[in-house]
Amino acid sequence: MKKFIAGENENGVRLSRFVESVTRDMPRSLLYKSFRNKRIKVNGKRGEADTRLSSGDVIELYINDEFFPEKPVVPAKKPPRRQPPVKVIYQDENIAVLYKPAHLLCHSDRTGDANLVDAFCAQLQASGEYDPKAENRFAPAICNRLDRGTEGLVIAAKKYTALRDMNEIIRNDWMKKEYLTITIGAPPAGRHVAWLQHSEKGNKVRIHAHESEGYKKIITDVTVIRCIGPFALCRIGLITGRTHQIRVHFAALGHPLLGDARYGGDASLLARPALHSAAADLTQPVTGQLLHITAPVPDDLRVFGFERYL
Repeated sequence: MKKFIAGENENGVRLSRFVESVTRDMPRSLLYKSFRNKRIKVNGKRGEADTRLSSGDVIELYINDEFFPEKPVVPAKKPPRRQPPVKVIYQDENIAVLYKPAHLLCHSDRTGDANLVDAFCAQLQASGEYDPKAENRFAPAICNRLDRGTEGLVIAAKKYTALRDMNEIIRNDWMKKEYLTITIGAPPAGRHVAWLQHSEKGNKVRIHAHESEGYKKIITDVTVIRCIGPFALCRIGLITGRTHQIRVHFAALGHPLLGDARYGGDASLLARPALHSAAADLTQPVTGQLLHITAPVPDDLRVFGFERYL
């Protein structure tokens, strides 16, 4: 039998989801059989799959030990991965708006490189805002992601309720996001609609001009701010947020992003896509406060003659 005490970040979590998060490789059929056989209890009483937990609830799981993950063995001499300092543009007790520099990963991957999530968690641990040993299942997380070469605003949640509500806001496209980019030539201004398909294998994206099976609708608003020589500075209103949406949409319009070699852009002057996540308008998920957050434009985008417009 394993016993857990629900913490603040378990408030409102479905009991079935909690059990899934603290077990490993447990078939769903066995999970629901455990509910039927009263092997999952809350405060000494039979738990139901749809029970919502409250802080302080005692959860008892009469489930075989094989379904509980063993504590990982960490070599004593292995130094912790060094994480870069995180620039926080806005924060309160529930969320933070972070600045992600270009070339920093959002999440960890097989390379083992530094990443924004681990750096943010490390910073919260150092400040005393997060103690992983005090949590059953929750860890601070980011709510949206940027490609490795893109820099700018990323929303992060410090608590489960904020993460849940921010994910809903983003899923329903209730957050207004604005980007700045430099393109090769001036794209047509206005609202552009297309259909995009993302394949996890090779992280490949395809785009169609018309609705197609297996493709998701994308909507991108384009304002051309200024043209200088072969380049155009554009403001982008991201109505939907799909993987590589801006990059592939502009390439399909015949005006790829400067530096975006993957989608046909000239990378001789810039070693990354010229894409800056500049601003976000959102409702703070817990307090309801309206927030308008902006990020400073980095130096590598200020050398193409558009300084006065940035």
